[in-house]
Amino acid sequence: MFGSFGWMELLLILIIVLIIFGAGKLPQLGEGLGKAIKGFKKSVHEADAIDVTPGEQPSQGEPQVASSAHASVQAETNPSPRPATTQPSQVKQG
Repeated sequence: MFGSFGWMELLLILIIVLIIFGAGKLPQLGEGLGKAIKGFKKSVHEADAIDVTPGEQPSQGEPQVASSAHASVQAETNPSPRPATTQPSQVKQG
């Protein structure tokens, strides 16, 4: 990433940052950046430490809720079939 930048380019970028933010703000910027990196690393390590066994599901109630919700949606979208009715012309009279 920084392979194409030489030391002159990096020095120029540092001078521009000094002009924009000033010398007083640089320690605060560095501290904020350091805290952000530390927090990111901490969250990555916490995510690795979570123990999830593949045989167990986190909660047994969720699939039942999902299937009942799916059934209610199907009931709303697919109305029950109407009973067959016969036309008066089709009825045989004795």
